[in-house]
Order: sequence, then C-alpha cells, then structure tokens
Amino acid sequence: MAAQFQFVMRSGPNPGKVYQLEASEIVIGRDSNNGVAINDGEISRKHAKLSLHGAAYVIQDLGSTNGTFVNGQRLTGTQVLNPGDSVSFGENISAVYEAASDPNATVISSAQAPKTAAPVRKQAAAPAAAYSGQVPAGPLPVAAVPAKKKKFPVWLIILIIFVVVLCACVGFFLIIDQFKLWCQVLPFLVPLIGGTC
Repeated sequence: MAAQFQFVMRSGPNPGKVYQLEASEIVIGRDSNNGVAINDGEISRKHAKLSLHGAAYVIQDLGSTNGTFVNGQRLTGTQVLNPGDSVSFGENISAVYEAASDPNATVISSAQAPKTAAPVRKQAAAPAAAYSGQVPAGPLPVAAVPAKKKKFPVWLIILIIFVVVLCACVGFFLIIDQFKLWCQVLPFLVPLIGGTC
C-alpha cells in the first residue's frame, strides 16, 4: 500500500525526517519495534497510536509521561488528523501531519498545459507552520508551551532542615567542650556521661 500520509519532523532528534504512514495501525514511541521510532528520552517507549479510519488517521495517546499534543492542545481521547496539523510528543518533539505526494505521478509541464477560458483559482496560502512535500532547510519555530511550575521537593526541604539542626547541635557541643562549660550549661548531662561537677 502506497503511503497516503506522512509525518515530517520539525523539531526533535531528526528535524526534516519523513515518516511514511502506510499501516492501518502505527505505534509511535522510543521502542525500535514501533512503526514510527523516535529515539529521544522525552518520548515514551509506546507514546501514541495512529489508526486508519476511512481516509484519515486518528491519533490517541497511550498514557505517555509527557503527553501528546495536536495543534497545541493535549490529547485526552482520540482525534482525527487533518493535513497540516502539528503533532507534538512532549515539549521538544514535533512533526507535521501531511498528505504524501506520489513521486511516480505524472506532472504536466506548463508548456503543454491545455489552454482554458476560465481563470484558474489560486489556492489559499498554507499556514506558516505547515508545508507539504518538501523538507525544510531547518526546524520551524515551535509554539511556546506554558512552562511547568517546578515544585521544590518536600524531602529536600526536610534534608536541609536536618543538616542545619545537626550542624547547630555539633557547633553548640563543640563550644561547650572548648570552654569547659559542661557544669554551667548542662549540669544534668555531666553525671550521665560519667563526669562530676
């Protein structure tokens, strides 16, 4: 079956790489056995799945860690893909879903094109983020994704407090020992450690 659709990577480990979509079900992820294998730590082993329904693919996130986004919106279910859609896997890996061109198709040259009386309609310009059939010279800019607020881990706060208290206690006992203040400051502790005041 000739590929009707393809992913062209815009950003990630291989900008400009074209992934032909030929099977009725394609798993996308870091695992090398996937139909679309993207070797990057930000993508899960089995990140998302494409299913061919009629003449279009439907995409579904497979419970990935960093999420799957279509045109900047995080997937919560399935979504039909349209040519020109931007699909992101996590924050730094993005691709454009587009119709694949047939390299064996016959092209009519402009010198042999038939003359028509009616004017030819111009197609609307494609959005700046989409392109079809050609590999870009470099990665296209990716829409800004809101930064995640990083929480300070609770265990780190507890560890810092413990170290500060431990240092204060050690310093306190070193000062008492240095100036021989055991009997003035801690007279109840002296008999417990075998001393006398």
